[in-house]
Amino acid sequence: MRMIRSLLARTPGPVKLVVPLASALLVAACGSAAASTSAPAAGSSAAAAGSSTTGTVITTQAGSAGAFLTTASGRTVYLWAKDGMNMSDCSGACASAWPPVPATGTLTAAGSAKASDLGTITRSDGTKQVTYDGHPLYYFVGDSGAGQTNGQGSDNFGAKWWLVSPSGAQITGTDTAAAAAAPAPATSSAPSTPSSSNAGGGWS
Repeated sequence: MRMIRSLLARTPGPVKLVVPLASALLVAACGSAAASTSAPAAGSSAAAAGSSTTGTVITTQAGSAGAFLTTASGRTVYLWAKDGMNMSDCSGACASAWPPVPATGTLTAAGSAKASDLGTITRSDGTKQVTYDGHPLYYFVGDSGAGQTNGQGSDNFGAKWWLVSPSGAQITGTDTAAAAAAPAPATSSAPSTPSSSNAGGGWS
């Protein structure tokens, strides 16, 4: 300390002001550098978290006949008894009335659905369709609200359409709870063959 004081005593006045000023600038520069390196790390992790949640989500909803599969928006999905394992036999007019559930991004299981049962198949038109325990999944254009099950038990196109349980089994009971909670459809509640060709079934 004595040596430093002695050197400062012999240092001209203008230089004495430069030394503390340079020290202060150095400390400020280090602080701003540390802040600039930590900010992008936080932003990139948030971006990574956001990207991991994009894609088709299959989850579950409670019903009077047992829990059944839906998408994240609450739209009910069905299996078709005519399909083979990991094979879809529904195309053309069938696929217009029962749009295949598209596989987009990362497939995710939520609720009681099991990630190990999720899969995809490639349809004849080259699009990817979600499967669950080997069953290709479909929407029904007659469902206009979350949790509606108007397609349950329908025999459109020559075979039964059923709700899907979290175990992957078909649910053959009537889902009276979901039917009671859902708004009344504009047409007859009995499943029919809709004329709409909208592959999305009118849902966003």
